[in-house]
Amino acid sequence: MTGTPAAEHLETTTGENSGRVFFEGAESLRQICSGDEVRLLRLAEERFGVRLACRNNWIDISGPGSAAARKFFGELCRLRVLRGRQLEMRDFELLCRGGSGGCSIQELWAERVKVSPKRREVLARSQKQLAYLRAMRKFDVVFGVGPAGTGKTYLAMAMAVSEFLSGSVSRIVLTRPARESGERLGFLPGTLEEKVSPYLRPLYDALYEMMAPDEVQTLTERNVIEVAPLAFMRGRTLNGAFIILDEAQNTTRDQMLMFLTRMGFGSRCVVTGDPMQSDLAPGEASGLEHALRTLRKLPELGFVRFDTSDVVRHALLEKIINAYAERPAERE
Repeated sequence: MTGTPAAEHLETTTGENSGRVFFEGAESLRQICSGDEVRLLRLAEERFGVRLACRNNWIDISGPGSAAARKFFGELCRLRVLRGRQLEMRDFELLCRGGSGGCSIQELWAERVKVSPKRREVLARSQKQLAYLRAMRKFDVVFGVGPAGTGKTYLAMAMAVSEFLSGSVSRIVLTRPARESGERLGFLPGTLEEKVSPYLRPLYDALYEMMAPDEVQTLTERNVIEVAPLAFMRGRTLNGAFIILDEAQNTTRDQMLMFLTRMGFGSRCVVTGDPMQSDLAPGEASGLEHALRTLRKLPELGFVRFDTSDVVRHALLEKIINAYAERPAERE
């Protein structure tokens, strides 16, 4: 790469279960990542099953996972060069978790999603997320199913914004069922828009990660971006749109069929949901699970199932989800 400083060149010396990674002229992790160097080293030790010792421009690695760890640090250095700036601590944490699952950081970079010019590129953080991005690029209808924190909605939103900014679609439509999460909120005050706004807040939160709030507001006022409850979709045909149905586990069979038949010419559709967090009434069948059973054999659709190993939020979230899954409805 033109202009790449020699300081970013990386070399390794290896043994059977050990090795030393050199960053020529660099000051090890401080030059790659901004943040607490000790914390980053401990995180890498835990994920790869190694012991690390960091001194100036080199890192000593020992343990059964040393080969994977050496590869990770090499790719991390190259990714820093590709981005042209320091990686944030969050980058390191998420890429470390993805790298420990066998992902190539070079692969993740190749499949990056470019959103607003003022925002950082969005990268997959695991093999499943990589498969999810590829599915959204290949299929017109994609189902992303799995636990909270696996990036289903975030990556779908990134792809929607990217496709809109590139001109592949002319609008973005975001929807979700207006279901209460185990609470009875009663009658909410205000206009209809103010009543449904709390249900749609998570979609706006994801959207603001990709675009500036004033840009979102302008496009929303022009109806280029539309965020609406699922009930508002009935009777419509959406052409040239990137459509995201979020929290699809809260749809009924009829609602899911209604939604899927809204897609018009030149449109793309992504359905996300977590079957573990349904707010449907007892005995009410999930439209998401029915759709997965009914449509799974159609080769024109893409299906990606995440599990707790794909969680990319706080490191504790994977353990929390697993603990609840082991004792789903037990009375203490």
